[in-house]
Amino acid sequence: MASSPRPTPPGPRPLPRSLALSVAALGVVYGDIGTSPLYSIKECFAPGHGVAATHANVLGVVSLVFWTLTLIVSLKYVTYVMRADNHGEGGILALMALAIPGSSSLSRRGLLPLLGLTGCALLYGDGMITPAVSVLSAVEGLSVVSPRFEPLIIPLTVGVLVAVFSVQRFGSARVGSVFGPIMVLWFVVLGVLGLLSIVQSPEVLAAVNPLYAVRYFLHNGLPGVVVLGAVLLCVTGAEALYADMGHFGLGPIRGNWFALVMPALLLNYLGQGALLLREPSAASNPFFRLAPSGLLYPMVALATLATVIASQALISGVFSLTRQAAMLGYWPRTRIEHTSADQIGQIYIPLLNWALMCCTIGLVLGFGNSSNLAAAYGVAVILTMLLTTLLAYQVARHRWRWRRSLALLVTLPLLALELSFLGASVPKFIHGGWFPLLVAAVILVMMLTWKDGRALVGQRIQASIVPLADFYEVLRVERPLRVPGTAVFMCSNAAGTPPSLMHNFLHNRVVHARVVLLTVKTEEDAYVAEAERVTVEELEQGFVRVVARFGYMENPDVPGLLKRAAIPGIDPEEITYFLGRETLLPHGKQHGLSAWRERLFVVMSRNAENATTFFQLPPHRVLEVGAQIEL
Repeated sequence: MASSPRPTPPGPRPLPRSLALSVAALGVVYGDIGTSPLYSIKECFAPGHGVAATHANVLGVVSLVFWTLTLIVSLKYVTYVMRADNHGEGGILALMALAIPGSSSLSRRGLLPLLGLTGCALLYGDGMITPAVSVLSAVEGLSVVSPRFEPLIIPLTVGVLVAVFSVQRFGSARVGSVFGPIMVLWFVVLGVLGLLSIVQSPEVLAAVNPLYAVRYFLHNGLPGVVVLGAVLLCVTGAEALYADMGHFGLGPIRGNWFALVMPALLLNYLGQGALLLREPSAASNPFFRLAPSGLLYPMVALATLATVIASQALISGVFSLTRQAAMLGYWPRTRIEHTSADQIGQIYIPLLNWALMCCTIGLVLGFGNSSNLAAAYGVAVILTMLLTTLLAYQVARHRWRWRRSLALLVTLPLLALELSFLGASVPKFIHGGWFPLLVAAVILVMMLTWKDGRALVGQRIQASIVPLADFYEVLRVERPLRVPGTAVFMCSNAAGTPPSLMHNFLHNRVVHARVVLLTVKTEEDAYVAEAERVTVEELEQGFVRVVARFGYMENPDVPGLLKRAAIPGIDPEEITYFLGRETLLPHGKQHGLSAWRERLFVVMSRNAENATTFFQLPPHRVLEVGAQIEL
């Protein structure tokens, strides 16, 4: 694994680079929310909701979509939540890390970490459903052209998804540079099609008045409320804006939204509403009915490309969240490949990529069409949004020092709005909404099991650690052979004798002339300043205590760190690294974890990336000292 590149420093970028980054951001960040017009309005008037495409209902639904985009995306995410960047990084785990230090009582009870981890787990379910529903809804446009294409829809969708996941290894920067211009064209086409339809039926512009949304509820009652679950589809992908902030930065994401994406989406939704005012029968697929019949084939092709790009937003977000979870100790070490020398947030995780692909294809084959998948979509989305709102309140109060009244003034309306969407999404549970919740539950259990299991292992190791003063006394009494060179013993405990040092001494009866006791800590910040990176303490008997600190978005480069530390008497090229390798033995008597969680933890441990690769150690200079630990 290559050494971690430093994050791009904040501040204005040169115009050509800033423009290129903005275009690339369009190709990664906005694909999901940008393809929502393919299915959002169609699902609002789906026969199962019992809401006919009458003049009043159309204006009411379009009004709901208009204000949902404005309130949730423009105000909540782009203006409010994205201010909470952790050294440029976004996402619900970054938000959790910001919220915890200012709320020690909540942190001790584990409430804030649980909120953050639950939101993270929910996004894994979204990462599976988004590519499936987006690509499938685009390819289904072929059935609008001709019914004879119906048997080809599923095979074509699977083929497109295989291609989507196959290009992930090139990185979001390269993928975005290719996809970005396509998304520029996509949003321009969305806006133009919508504008042409609005010109024919300008009365749809009345939907900008929120009174039409209120009248819609008064007229339709409970069925009207249930439609909110379909309206929610217009903001799927909003969480990805925040999760992908580390890939491109706040400026390009915010600028793209207000300059291009939001105007294009609103014009298209208003245009679909205008079409339904003229032709209520177009409710079966209003998006493709907006296009002239002679342009249907190009529109299906462009929509398919756009949905391929839509998949990128959630895939990139899942990569970022997985890396953050691993560094914070909630996920096993995993192989991470950096795909950019400039942006440290641009990464690729091979195992996760192929696992997502298999799950996504399974969803397409299992659900069969985009309407069925849309029923599974939304429940996890709104739960994640609710958790983000709660964590953002803590950040506003304790990080930004807002008064309680001001923080509640922002938070309570958002909670009321999102709870309404959640209530409307409850009926989706039996129609597929259970799937992302099941995925989230499995991921959450795995994260908590890993955290608890590592803590249990730490306790077992701590119980056997010999105080360093006692080890010095042994050296004075036994006077073992001091062999030339430097040995680095990595240990989680910054006070005692590393178990690997004790085992090496007991078996080989030798100690190196210089011994470095190295402890690597992960901080709650995304990055650690170089001035605070390492502390060095000279001890007796040729020992040196080194404590290294890394942020949760950095990859620990131990050889590079020791070289920069320039410790007297130590040649970085003549170091031997000693690592402890634990063999975990499930106990089965619930001394810390239940039996099934012990077995799960052991399996996760065996499949974690080895410490040599994770800490970027030269393999030919690493010795592993084994030990058995009974859980």
